[in-house]
Amino acid sequence: MSSPSTTTVSVVVPHYESPHDLSLLLTALELQDHPLDLLDVVVADDGSARAPDPGERPYRVRVVAQADEGFRAAAARNLGAAASSGEVLCFLDADTVPEPGYVSAVVRAVEAGADLVVGRRRHGDLAQTSPEQLRRWLGDGDATAAPREFAEPAWLVEAYERTDDLRSAGDDAYRFVISAVLSTTRALFEEVGGFEGSFTAYGGEDWELAHRCWLAGATFHHERAAVAWHDGEDFAGRTDDDGARRSRNVEGLALARYVAGPATRGQPGSALVWEHPDVVVVLDDAPAGEVCDDADVVACTTSLLAGSDAAVWLRGGRAAALLDDPRVHVGEPPRAVLGRGRYRVDLDRPVVLAGATLAELAEVAPVRVGENLVVRRTRDLNRERRGQDAPEVAVLDVDGVSAEVPHEVDLQRTWGREDHRHEPRFQRPAPPS
Repeated sequence: MSSPSTTTVSVVVPHYESPHDLSLLLTALELQDHPLDLLDVVVADDGSARAPDPGERPYRVRVVAQADEGFRAAAARNLGAAASSGEVLCFLDADTVPEPGYVSAVVRAVEAGADLVVGRRRHGDLAQTSPEQLRRWLGDGDATAAPREFAEPAWLVEAYERTDDLRSAGDDAYRFVISAVLSTTRALFEEVGGFEGSFTAYGGEDWELAHRCWLAGATFHHERAAVAWHDGEDFAGRTDDDGARRSRNVEGLALARYVAGPATRGQPGSALVWEHPDVVVVLDDAPAGEVCDDADVVACTTSLLAGSDAAVWLRGGRAAALLDDPRVHVGEPPRAVLGRGRYRVDLDRPVVLAGATLAELAEVAPVRVGENLVVRRTRDLNRERRGQDAPEVAVLDVDGVSAEVPHEVDLQRTWGREDHRHEPRFQRPAPPS
């Protein structure tokens, strides 16, 4: 028989003007089979006109609040996490009711090695359920007190089955993380910096956090035994009207700012330049005190940026002013950029990439081209840092693809000085007769 868990857990509940829902959730937490003296509950109020009153509970509970400045669930969760003390952070939305084994199932998954755990979200009509009825249903097992159940979202069920409960997920793993039933270790949450507080509309902040956790090398797990009931149907199952479309567009635009990749931004090499690129390149343009030729640096940077969602940081930076390109920076990439780019390239000297784009190399990363250009996944680098296995770098040997140190670059000739003539794509229209 295993010894009882001693893991401390903080349940963080973002709340806004929903006293009935909150009462159900707090009652459900009383029924948890994880030791209640190891439970720390923080209600993070997002500016309700009247502060919520959690009442007397058999566990520690407190309320923290922020001003009403619109929908700020992400900031509220951060506020609640900062006021909590548990080793594990369980984020439960106020309109969510966890079954008695929810917290203990999360803890078992964490103790088995998971850094981020997603529970199973079921859906029911809880609008008329009272705390007394909930006790009969979840505490006494009275099936007649159970709410009317709605269908589970098929897209999530299929995703968890396809990925072996996220064990075999890839870079799209973040899409299957739902903040209503999300738990992480405190260490991971603090390492990645918590939720992105600039999200001020419904949806997206959970995917953005999960994306950074994935790139940080975290181990994801969908825990089917951690069941919580959400009041109402899944958002994806609601009417596909103009309001839903506008909501999806707001969420999509917010995600595109922070989550790189074709699923959020379209194919790489589009006309848009993003603050957080998919490929982060650091070029030492002043190795061992040398100063690289500006033309070499420009040729290198041009070849790396072409057709890719990439940005370059020049350690020396002398050529940056000559380029006048928003994708070229001086110094080291900020932590926020490193935490969101899916790929990393570090160069100790300029090289000119030919025959392929960084976006194409990223698709087969980790890969080496020539002696100096290596494209690696950010997640792999962070897994290595954690002492975990990462795939070996393969050498790409494809005719026409090279990454050579530039030699006697002549930019004017490279850019067409010798023959600037070409056939225009369009013919000038004939003047009207």
